Amino acid sequence: MSTKSRAVSAKGVEEFRPYVTRALPMSATLTCADNTGAKILRIAQVKRFKGRHSRLPSAAVGDFVTVTVKKGPAELRKQIFGAVIIRQKYPVRRLNGNRLVFEDNAAVLVTPEGEIKGTDIKGPVAAEAAEKWPRIANLAALIV
Repeated sequence: MSTKSRAVSAKGVEEFRPYVTRALPMSATLTCADNTGAKILRIAQVKRFKGRHSRLPSAAVGDFVTVTVKKGPAELRKQIFGAVIIRQKYPVRRLNGNRLVFEDNAAVLVTPEGEIKGTDIKGPVAAEAAEKWPRIANLAALIV
């Protein structure tokens, strides 16, 4: 029998984020929920992803991803932008036991500093994304 000690991880008091299932793998398509003109986005890279060998990087609500614009104006297409995921179809389990399901996968385009490129957000925003990104919370009409 091995007598390995178990590593104990302690979450900091200032930043506790409940686990959200990563339901959007690389190359998933998203709806753009802001008014920049882009319609459909595709995930190119997931920032700050720690994964396993040969597993596709995947993202969840509130994660910062690198996307390409697949449908939209000619000046935006085939360019790389940063985006934050604000909705996902897969259920998000809350600490009180409720499960939240959206009808689409959606993201908003942001700069690397966290400033939103658009001036309006269409549709609801998950509370997990709003508490992590305050600029998104300011523009959101509805936080669920």
